[in-house]
Amino acid sequence: MYKTIAFNGKFFGAAPTGVHRVAEQLIAATDALIAEQRGNDADYALLIRNSVRVPSYRKILCVRENPRVRRMHRIAWEQLYLPLARREDFILNLCNLGPLYHRDSATLIHDAQVYSAPESYSRSFRLWYKFLFFFIGRRHKLIVTVSEFSKRELVHYGVATADKIVVVHNGCDHVLQIRPDEGQLATLKLARGRYVLALANTQKHKNIAILLRAFAAPELKDVALVLFGGASRADFENGGHVVPPNVRFAGRVTDSELVGLMANAGALAFPSLTEGFGLPPLEAMALGCPVVAAPFGALPEVCGDAALYADPFDPRAWSLKIRTVLDDPAVRQSLIAAGHRQAGIFTWKRAARNLFEAVNAVNARTQADPK
Repeated sequence: MYKTIAFNGKFFGAAPTGVHRVAEQLIAATDALIAEQRGNDADYALLIRNSVRVPSYRKILCVRENPRVRRMHRIAWEQLYLPLARREDFILNLCNLGPLYHRDSATLIHDAQVYSAPESYSRSFRLWYKFLFFFIGRRHKLIVTVSEFSKRELVHYGVATADKIVVVHNGCDHVLQIRPDEGQLATLKLARGRYVLALANTQKHKNIAILLRAFAAPELKDVALVLFGGASRADFENGGHVVPPNVRFAGRVTDSELVGLMANAGALAFPSLTEGFGLPPLEAMALGCPVVAAPFGALPEVCGDAALYADPFDPRAWSLKIRTVLDDPAVRQSLIAAGHRQAGIFTWKRAARNLFEAVNAVNARTQADPK
């Protein structure tokens, strides 16, 4: 008999991040997938730490923690309570980390950026993640990652061997189910198709500095750069960056507001020096927004021929590519059509199927050979 597959739901109730959103989409898509299966040999449960509201699932049973441990710190809950409470189960961790002392586990590690881009993280964060990765990669039965690039990086940095890692690409079709809110266009005084969207992120590997330099040039003086996310103008300026006057900060936006911004943007600019996957470019493509990206990390793997690529160290290259996208109708329409095709490859149903098959294969082997 197969072990119950228990999803580690520690992330529910935490501040939303890209990693958490991926986990939510994978759980929902897996639930839909197993509802379609006949003769499925495993049971599924979602373990959560507290009384936060979670979606309703058809086949995945939501298990709330014992009230006596409700105040337990999330790290202690994951490392101590979870493996003891579910010691007979196969635990599936979708947010990079998981309990070290539970060998019958699979863990999704999105990237190796604590190794490849250490300057983007605090010393304590790097040490904690490297410590956990070292043991997770050796003890857990399966490591899942989101791109072939990330797999190579995890092997390169010694997190796990290649034969232990399975690639499950993210999906992006969730954006097609979100009703757009175009209120930010009026708030920020944006002209449809004449602004460029990018992340408001000060981490060095996100490389937003190159966009600030590009938008300070005369070629883009009539184009707004809209940065969405947690970093503010002050954050960039305190980091030593000069923020030109045509940069506008949207702040943290809702999913609906982000879809509204993407659907009406002239382009999404994504100049990262490394990415384990790079979901925003695919989301933009799905919504008909052309993408200009850096040819680094997993971005060529994910974007394929559906994006224009610019040298991430040359601000003039960015200004020229962006002007091309905004001003050349033939290039723009070609990118939009190619983007729709590329985004169509990456669905959450496909991701869930690949994850489902990989985890169940390991679960079956665990039953045959419990060592």
